[in-house]
Amino acid sequence: QVRLVESGGGLVQLGGSLRLSCAASGSIPRLKYMGWYRQAPGKQRDLVASISSDGSTDYRDSAKGRFSISRDSAKNTLTLQMNSLKPEDTAVYYCYADYFLGSDYLRRDWGQGTQVTVSS
Repeated sequence: QVRLVESGGGLVQLGGSLRLSCAASGSIPRLKYMGWYRQAPGKQRDLVASISSDGSTDYRDSAKGRFSISRDSAKNTLTLQMNSLKPEDTAVYYCYADYFLGSDYLRRDWGQGTQVTVSS
């Protein structure tokens, strides 16, 4: 199991920025994807951004142009830079990692989450 620890959440005003980090307990062999989900109270957990092992990125529509995901494989860290934040970005943000175990079993591990609150 890979341990993921998020940091960087907090309270920010409308239009502000936050930088979330996710530190993995070590290198992740056969990594397929890492990324961020978020979950607001009473709502489902939604994908925010992902990055593949070859560096390809994907974002939910509401995050495009405002958020940027990156990964430092040497430091085993994942980062989500969030700019122009809006109250609707308020949620708990979770880091995840998808990696292969064995020949074809894709495992997903999660971090514990970090709260992001955007005030208007």
